[in-house]
Amino acid sequence: MSGASRYTELREELAARPRRWLVTGAAGFIGSHLAEELLALGQEVRGLDNFATGHTANLDDVRERAGAAAWRRFELIRGDVIHAGACVEACRGADFVLHQAALGSVPKSIDLPLDTHASNVTGTLNMLLAARDAQVRRFVYASSSAVYGEDPELPKREARLGAPLSPYAASKRISEIYAEAFRNAYGTPAVGLRYFNVYGPRQDPAGAYAAVIPRWVDALLRGEQPILYGDGATTRDFCHVANVVQANLLAAFAPESALGRVFNVALGQRTSLLQLYRALRDGLARLGVPCAGVDPLRLPARSGDVQHSVADIGLAREQLGYAPGIGLEAGLDLTLRWYCGRAGKRQPA
Repeated sequence: MSGASRYTELREELAARPRRWLVTGAAGFIGSHLAEELLALGQEVRGLDNFATGHTANLDDVRERAGAAAWRRFELIRGDVIHAGACVEACRGADFVLHQAALGSVPKSIDLPLDTHASNVTGTLNMLLAARDAQVRRFVYASSSAVYGEDPELPKREARLGAPLSPYAASKRISEIYAEAFRNAYGTPAVGLRYFNVYGPRQDPAGAYAAVIPRWVDALLRGEQPILYGDGATTRDFCHVANVVQANLLAAFAPESALGRVFNVALGQRTSLLQLYRALRDGLARLGVPCAGVDPLRLPARSGDVQHSVADIGLAREQLGYAPGIGLEAGLDLTLRWYCGRAGKRQPA
């Protein structure tokens, strides 16, 4: 069965038989998309968020898209994964846990390593303990391509890691080790997903630690010159958030052979930052934003950033049935239209 067929089949199965889900970081970028998809499939969804990086506007958008009837199946707990009690409360009665809560920034981790450790390591350990005690059917957690560190091999394969280049990378690797240990010691049914560069609607452009796509789009919409760190030759594997949602749901029903393992979640396509910038600028220009001749302001490369990254997604295809359905061109178009709509900028029909 193809990956696309597996996901279609899974969605039909979920729609026919609702389960109870916990999404940590539910008010965040990825978490809100997971909540939206689960509600659309008739599931019972509980969200846990401390709103440090999440936003009520994201949940408002989910509520509007899901509709009043579906929204009644959503419960929000305001709490922090660094507090064990909040994790226990959130896991109570859950069948599946999708653990997304984290401080997800390499530069921020360099500035705030203790905060990063508390959220990403202590928070994940608290969630693993709560999920173990609640006897959840599956614990799916977010890891990161940052764990590949200095290793130069391309594409990135799950079995080969390099030295971590940031506290964020270290925190995600430690979380993977804890999840594997819980699988071995307690039988906790954990599956890890190493996200590459995820983008899409609702990704926050604000602040010094914003990801590159929302930061550049926001600058161009404001008529400002975006900042490009380095020479633009740095490459990344940009993955639309809908593909990440697919991977999470597939991981929740993956076979026993997937438990205790981690999988790359990406498009499997290498794009330079300069190529990305031109695609964003040209895409916005086609949508009526006057930015066709704007070049980025170039600054020195930042500490902790990996130079090149692209994923081998073969293992996720084989074990999870993962098949990314949205490519870069389509994903950027969907994303740009969302940002333009939010900013009230003119778009063609």
